[in-house]
Amino acid sequence: MSSQANATPVATKLAPCLNSPNCVSSQASPLDERHYIAPFIIKGTPEAAWLMLRTTLKKHDRTVITHETATTLHAEAVSLVFSFVDDVDIILDADAGLIHIRSASRVGHSDFGVNRKRIETLRSQLQKANVVE
Repeated sequence: MSSQANATPVATKLAPCLNSPNCVSSQASPLDERHYIAPFIIKGTPEAAWLMLRTTLKKHDRTVITHETATTLHAEAVSLVFSFVDDVDIILDADAGLIHIRSASRVGHSDFGVNRKRIETLRSQLQKANVVE
């Protein structure tokens, strides 16, 4: 039996956003303005972009990486006032030169744009580091 048969499958899909507006995903349909957010387009090497993403995310207040592999990452971000938990899931698609990302609230209906802002802040930080467009 080859080692390939026992290999863990590589995640390529993020969970879909539900109907509530408290979720954004780069794998939602671009026609879904409520949920769609553009993926991060990698500049340079995927490895450098992934390392910078991890490093930058670890510096976010009240955000903890709870699980990661070479190409996936799950983090939990806790709100300051009510301690609500948001889940952040990220997939590195090195072949396509993209980082797919999803941020969603666990509870409630509206998030007042917090998840979208979180991802756009991360994008801006990675752009300043010159690892994504």
